[in-house]
Amino acid sequence: MGEHPQTVIQKTVKTGITFGSALAMVISYTNWHSVGWAIVHGLLSWVYVIYFVLRY
Repeated sequence: MGEHPQTVIQKTVKTGITFGSALAMVISYTNWHSVGWAIVHGLLSWVYVIYFVLRY
């Protein structure tokens, strides 16, 4: 029973990172129309998403 909370947290973190990367890449490509920037921003993930929300 002690392992169940750890499993839930790990799955949530993995899902959050994946969604954050995808969201950052979509926002980046929509604005800059560049695959290169989309990859860079995808690596930055939530950092770029938060920056975009605050900046624009």
